[in-house]
Amino acid sequence: MIDLNHLDDLARRLSDMVPPGLRQSREELQATFKTALQAGLLKLDLVTREEFDVQRAVLLRTREKLEALEKVVAELEARGVSAAPRE
Repeated sequence: MIDLNHLDDLARRLSDMVPPGLRQSREELQATFKTALQAGLLKLDLVTREEFDVQRAVLLRTREKLEALEKVVAELEARGVSAAPRE
């Protein structure tokens, strides 16, 4: 899912950018930033890294099969074999 360490770091950096007079409530601001960031990310249609890697592997296997089939078709065409059934 979402790496909370990255959100903590981003929320901390955002709270560091707050003017010094408002830093008294720094922890509260940091928590608010973190909550807002989490809510925003949850609204996005994201996939986990694991899901991405699985789909990437599937795509690579599919591409390999397609290339193999294209090679077979090219060889058949070179030999003059028609893909259409004969009557």
